[in-house]
Amino acid sequence: MAKGKGAVSAGLAIPAFLGSFGGAFDFIFSQRESVQAGEPIGGLAQIWDLLATQMAVSILALLLAIAIALPIGLWLGHRGVGEFAAVAIGNAGRAIPELALIALMVAFIGTGVLNVTIAVTVLGIPPILTNAFVGMRQVDRGAVDAARGMGMTELEIIRRVELPLAIPTIMGGVRTASVNIIATSTIGSIAGVNTLGDLILGQATYGTEGVIAGAIVVALLALTFELILAAVQRTLTPRGLVLQRAAARASA
Repeated sequence: MAKGKGAVSAGLAIPAFLGSFGGAFDFIFSQRESVQAGEPIGGLAQIWDLLATQMAVSILALLLAIAIALPIGLWLGHRGVGEFAAVAIGNAGRAIPELALIALMVAFIGTGVLNVTIAVTVLGIPPILTNAFVGMRQVDRGAVDAARGMGMTELEIIRRVELPLAIPTIMGGVRTASVNIIATSTIGSIAGVNTLGDLILGQATYGTEGVIAGAIVVALLALTFELILAAVQRTLTPRGLVLQRAAARASA
């Protein structure tokens, strides 16, 4: 049964002085009646449903962006060509208006998860492509020439020499892309996908506390992705490179 506005489930106590923020946390954990229709809204069930959809779209879009941009960036960086294109695509990606892109997808593809996933994938490609290119070009050319002199193929040089050394820069692009994708996925509700944007854009139904609740959950989701990707970066970064950078910071 829906609870009143001030009700809190599972014995959660929200200090009154927190005002709207306290009400937002209350919205996350307990149901209430909507501002307009009087239907039950809020609570962990609804939050999880919206969060699960947004996570699915975000993870799929990030994986697609990596699959498209990373090989291209690695190869261009290895060959030392396409610098202008890589930088231009990165700059263009930051200038693309998300709403216009999703509207374009609606016009050509229609509404739904596919539309939103493609739109946010496009926004995730530029930082990954640019950082992959820059990371590869920052690798010591002497190490690359030595590997080539040892008879390594070009793919072996990329995989065993350049890629491990470029991991920190590449992962910086992936982490930026993840934030872009998560933030943009919230407006998927305008394309018929029930994400956390339903709360953020639906003040008439969910009230101010619902809007703040949606923003809090989106921020926590982005922070979670950031922490996970930071852990992946630490795992993939060669220990020698970590020690070298630590020594450089200590001597600075």
